[in-house]
Amino acid sequence: MNVLLELRGLRKQFGGLVAVNDVSMRIAKGEIVGLLGPNGSGKTTVMNLISGALDVTGGEVLLNNRPMQAMPAHLRVRQGIARTFQLVRLAPSLSVRDNVILSLAFSRKPLWGHAAHERAKEALSLVGLAGRGDLPVQSLNYIDQKRLELARAIAPSPDILLLDEWLAGLNPTELQTGIELIRSLGNTGVTILLVEHIMEAVRELCPRCVVMSAGSVIADGATAEVLADPQVVAAYLGDYDYA
Repeated sequence: MNVLLELRGLRKQFGGLVAVNDVSMRIAKGEIVGLLGPNGSGKTTVMNLISGALDVTGGEVLLNNRPMQAMPAHLRVRQGIARTFQLVRLAPSLSVRDNVILSLAFSRKPLWGHAAHERAKEALSLVGLAGRGDLPVQSLNYIDQKRLELARAIAPSPDILLLDEWLAGLNPTELQTGIELIRSLGNTGVTILLVEHIMEAVRELCPRCVVMSAGSVIADGATAEVLADPQVVAAYLGDYDYA
């Protein structure tokens, strides 16, 4: 296993609340892994600890075997970590293209001028926004705003892309478009860890899933097997006698 990202005993405590409790996992280069669990299970907190949006209480975050947990978020981007958020976060005063160019200032090899414009153009094309760089962000509909956020995340050529419910809020047609877009990004070799509640998307995109409940990992393995695990079913639906 060619490990890209490893979490070792990751812990996050807010006062007396332990939101993430001794979470460990390893993700290989090129994998698309689903991070699942009911609301409040700690999934987004794990994403925040990987990306640097939150400081760890304990444990380690390693990328290419290099510790990340003491680095601020902008330095983690330069090491190859990119993410999207549950709620789209764009710079509304900038054009579509300039939103992408903004991210290139924080890449491993920061780009400026013509090179930045060309890379932004390439990233916009990859997500289906070719030719729309001059538009104001406010003119974009919801799925196109999500496309733009994705373009901004992939423009610095990250090693791992963290998608936090990127497919949420899409209608059925948009959902299929979104699934195909994520699959196409995975085919370029970028490693993807995605938090998702839409099981259709999880089954189509993720050969492997990690499931959390109450801050801890309760299952890790092939998607079909994990989703059939009684402990996982109980975590989502509550204890029930299925006999």
